[in-house]
Amino acid sequence: MADVTYLKSLLGTHPDFPKKGIVFLDIFPILRDPVAFETLITHFVYHLTSKTIPSLPSRKIDVVVGLDARGFLIGPIIAQRLGAAFVPVRKQGKLPGQCVSASYEKEYGVDSFEMQADAIKPGQTVVVVDDLIATGGSAKAAGELVNKLGGKIVEYLFIIELTFLKAASKLDAPVYSIVQSDD
Repeated sequence: MADVTYLKSLLGTHPDFPKKGIVFLDIFPILRDPVAFETLITHFVYHLTSKTIPSLPSRKIDVVVGLDARGFLIGPIIAQRLGAAFVPVRKQGKLPGQCVSASYEKEYGVDSFEMQADAIKPGQTVVVVDDLIATGGSAKAAGELVNKLGGKIVEYLFIIELTFLKAASKLDAPVYSIVQSDD
């Protein structure tokens, strides 16, 4: 697929960031290029409308959940294109009103995500969006929040998947990623 090759060619690479031994893949060059950004969004929407949505009994996605913070950059656009609601998942203490929370392991401790308690109605179909899946902890926590509210996750979407970490096996729905990295 030419669009995948194109998007992959624009990813920035930063060795030893945020710490030694890690090669950071940077999505921001894609976002700075309007044609590339449109290609990214169109790729996700095409995948959802041609593969995911036709397989659903309801034939629609009700909610797009975006993870703090890069999921906020692409999630609302995808939601709007699908005619779906956008729901943010934020770090603990950042959302007003009653919230549900879920904790997840990070490389240096435990963190918590929250979602407003009235954001998803039971039975709604949900896709979860973020820029990257590495260990899967934050995506799994977002999935737990959706499940607590009675939503049904139909897919997790990522721009980049670090396949060697095998995080997709920890999640409760299929994973779709545009770029897979095995190193």
